[in-house]
Amino acid sequence: MISIKEILVKFMNEPAYKPMHVSELAKIFDISKREFNDFQDTIKAMEKEGLIIKTNNDKVALPERMGMIVGKLSVHQKGFGFLIPDDEEHQDVFIPSSFINGALHGDRVMVQITKEDVGKKKCEGEVVKIIDRANKTVIGVFESSRNFGFVVPEDKRIQNDIFIPKAKTNNAEDGDIVIVEIIEWAGKRRNPEGKIIDVLGKKGDKGIDILTIIKKHGLPEEFPPKVQKYAEGIEEDIPKSEYKRRVDLRDVRMVTIDGEDAKDLDDAVSIERLENGNYKLGVHIADVSNYVKELNPLDKEALKRGTSVYLIDRVIPMLPKELSNGICSLNPKVDRLTLSCIMTIDQKGKVLDHEIVESIIKTDERMTYTDVTKILKDHDDELIKKYDYLYDDFKAMEELCDILRKKRLGRGAIDFNFEESKIILNENGKPIDIKPYDREIANRIIEEFMLVCNETVAEHMYWANIPFVYRIHEEPDEEKLQHFSDFIYNMGYSLKSSREVHPKALQAILEKVQGKKEETVVSTLLLRSMMQAKYSPECVGHFGLAAKYYCHFTSPIRRYPDLMIHRIIKEFVNGKIDPKRSERLSGIVDYASKQSSDMERRAQDAEREVDDLKKAEYMSEKIGEEYHGIISSVTNFGFFVELPNTIEGLVHITDLDDDYYVYDERHLSLIGELTKKIYRLGDEVKIKVDRVNIDTHDIYFKLTENERDEDVYDDLEEEFEEVEEDYDEDYGCEEEKYEEDLNDELD
Repeated sequence: MISIKEILVKFMNEPAYKPMHVSELAKIFDISKREFNDFQDTIKAMEKEGLIIKTNNDKVALPERMGMIVGKLSVHQKGFGFLIPDDEEHQDVFIPSSFINGALHGDRVMVQITKEDVGKKKCEGEVVKIIDRANKTVIGVFESSRNFGFVVPEDKRIQNDIFIPKAKTNNAEDGDIVIVEIIEWAGKRRNPEGKIIDVLGKKGDKGIDILTIIKKHGLPEEFPPKVQKYAEGIEEDIPKSEYKRRVDLRDVRMVTIDGEDAKDLDDAVSIERLENGNYKLGVHIADVSNYVKELNPLDKEALKRGTSVYLIDRVIPMLPKELSNGICSLNPKVDRLTLSCIMTIDQKGKVLDHEIVESIIKTDERMTYTDVTKILKDHDDELIKKYDYLYDDFKAMEELCDILRKKRLGRGAIDFNFEESKIILNENGKPIDIKPYDREIANRIIEEFMLVCNETVAEHMYWANIPFVYRIHEEPDEEKLQHFSDFIYNMGYSLKSSREVHPKALQAILEKVQGKKEETVVSTLLLRSMMQAKYSPECVGHFGLAAKYYCHFTSPIRRYPDLMIHRIIKEFVNGKIDPKRSERLSGIVDYASKQSSDMERRAQDAEREVDDLKKAEYMSEKIGEEYHGIISSVTNFGFFVELPNTIEGLVHITDLDDDYYVYDERHLSLIGELTKKIYRLGDEVKIKVDRVNIDTHDIYFKLTENERDEDVYDDLEEEFEEVEEDYDEDYGCEEEKYEEDLNDELD
């Protein structure tokens, strides 16, 4: 059913529409005197939401037709910002610092366009209205004076210090980390005013650094009492009725395979070799939806959180531990409710048949990635003997994993092989080591099984033609992909120029660079060219996986979309989705997709910031030490060097004092004006750790010696002769534009 708001927006979008008074609109829509007040309230609500605006003459119009754009404000720590429009078709709008007009990072705002696109420069705008404030509370450091104080936000993207009257300091002392509630918002030329509602402790106290990041990103910690009480009240015993109506798989041999530290075991796998050479693969996922019913307290809280957040030494779970680590965790040798996807797969990796059933299982063992890898890769006699009854299953899993991976890569799925690292903390929360983390065979087995299961479920539900939450990955940005193509061309690789690039062509490039010096840099640049995956009610495919159908089905303990689609699948297989329910589900699915995508981004930001903090802290103990690294990013203010342990640091252009260096955006290089010395993406260099700013998580390096092969210089001289001729062109790539691009790349 179309709402009155949708009808009004559609009407105002008609070419013949011109701004009207509310009374004129009421006449057109035949609004009676009795209904007029409600109609006015609707108009006010639409104005507040940014759907419409009122002109100086109090007439109603659509923002976009009046040169306005609505969206989320992203502010850089240097003061400028970008509007991320609600309409994804519209490009971002650059907002100079003088035109932000009291808006803060994360606010939903309305922007008036002041300059249209010119060449490479983005269109510019000015904030004309703040629709919704994102920062009801702010975390920061309290600075005290005799009669008042200020809170300096930890998030440097919030430019304004917050004024605190003496009566509202809550006994905070100078230097305390505090949470302040904003009670009066900033005007164009003044600071917001607030009151301190919580004092967290002093900077440097144990755990206060990660707690600060948790609070800064607005991540929930404790569950509300109502939610916790509800979780504690859930009966652990499975009712007899469930045994009767579900498929009993307790006699099927199956295991969980997870990391040593994992407590939320939400997937188990079983495998059987069939007489004809095919495989019967079972993926059994905890039936969280049996306990988290629609709109119960657990469901509302799970939707709000969207995802579990993993922060090195702690987890902020989506569900209380009574469920995540208890009744929903597939612990060994206990009966558990599951949703099983059982697939028959041939020797070429094709899924010949499948069924999705509500089931009861009992896992045989709680295996770890380490032990399964030791069995399959290292042939550990002791472990093979211990799990002798499972050995053939593990071998069959290895075989099927290889088959599925070959099939996936054969159709063009892009398989990035980045170095991952694990940060080790001591009992005081200090980083003592950063170790490379390898994706071994056991990890790959689970990855491939979950991928094929997710695809199978998504395709099954697509053809059911009911509302569903898909995991989508759209085609790469055309401009960024062209940039990637130009760069690899200069390295001797070619990508066919076309508006539509198949992922297979990109995977072919990754295969060509595998094992070569330039592998990391080519992979990194390709990743930066990609769109970000998200949840959607529309099944538009997953570009990176080269999959037509994809969803997240396998982790309902830690991801809300998985939980939701479990609920939908169960309703569908039990014949409970009629047209009325389908209509209701459409609205729920649409909201849950957006909410889950937003919460996923927030979780990623927090996880990345904690990692950056601990990496900075770790390198602060390494001042003066020398390392070899690879130039991972080149900017107009220097270049970033990545070390083998995945830590990145900046070599600032001011430290390149042997010449004046010019930024060549096309070749991602810094080139010396006189010496013609080139620092290019992918070059190997030797650096020493110069300094670290733990507050901003910035690490700075200095070059000690360029370790590149001298022949490279000879090879590049000719290549870059043409660049010299272009020096008068636009090398002054605005810092603000680069910063925006860098943020995109890091995402």
